[in-house]
Amino acid sequence: MLKSEIRKDYLLNKYVIITPGRAKRPRDIKEQTIISRLADCPFCPEKINPKNILDQIDAPEGKILSVKNIFPAVALDNKKAYGAQEVIIETPDHKKELHDLSEAQIERLLRMYAGRTEALSKIKNIEYILCFKNQGSKAGASIIHAHSQIFATDITPPEIREELKSSREYQLDHKTCAYCDIIRKEMKSPRKIFEDKAVAAFTPYASRYHYEAWIFTKRHLDNITKLNDSEFKSFAKALKKILTKLSRLNLSFNYFLHQSISDHDQHFYLKIQPRDSVWAGVELGSGLIINSVSPEEAAKFFRK
Repeated sequence: MLKSEIRKDYLLNKYVIITPGRAKRPRDIKEQTIISRLADCPFCPEKINPKNILDQIDAPEGKILSVKNIFPAVALDNKKAYGAQEVIIETPDHKKELHDLSEAQIERLLRMYAGRTEALSKIKNIEYILCFKNQGSKAGASIIHAHSQIFATDITPPEIREELKSSREYQLDHKTCAYCDIIRKEMKSPRKIFEDKAVAAFTPYASRYHYEAWIFTKRHLDNITKLNDSEFKSFAKALKKILTKLSRLNLSFNYFLHQSISDHDQHFYLKIQPRDSVWAGVELGSGLIINSVSPEEAAKFFRK
């Protein structure tokens, strides 16, 4: 049996136990998830109220829309939970998932994230903007039609503050960006997935999720609004490659942009976290995460 290994996150005080042997352990419980597509989908073009459209971009496979979230967790008129939420409808085609779309369509989606990030950053007191996607029931998706969301608020979450603090401390100690150094190291490691002149993709050393993957711009940029044309194209190519491979495993996943509009030293990147396993007693009781798919094996799968 392959031996387990405890690994620490690059910067944060978090630990993962990589346990390749546990993938073969016996299981007598099987979870079944039944997914059905709504016949009366609120994200199909004929169901969208034009008054709720905040922004739109022409794209090769149909317009990409930003619409008001009609069930927001935060709102600009709520002082106790201040912020804004939007839904990004990635395609008018009800039957397609994001991985089915062309690189050109995905590039336009990334440009929508950039445009909405810029627009929301101009709102008074907004400190943090999160672009994210939930796909599949285990990832928290409530509607099947391909969509993602943007969440903006006046507070920077504690985990984001901790990461920014750790990055600053690393920079003071080493006179370089932590993530620039991580990219250089991982592009020479067995965890490398993809690389070109503009972006780098890899499975993180202490992956908390099976088949977790990160995509970075090689240029040190703090948020998605700073990407140039070649970076948008490369980012779309890497994202398409990874999501297409994940689709073959039929995994639910979350992805989200790590960016800060208030800290220009942060290095922008995207995390993709598949959700095929459920955290149980060890994870919930101790905070130690058990991952039975090593990042090296995951990267090999993505590279094939």
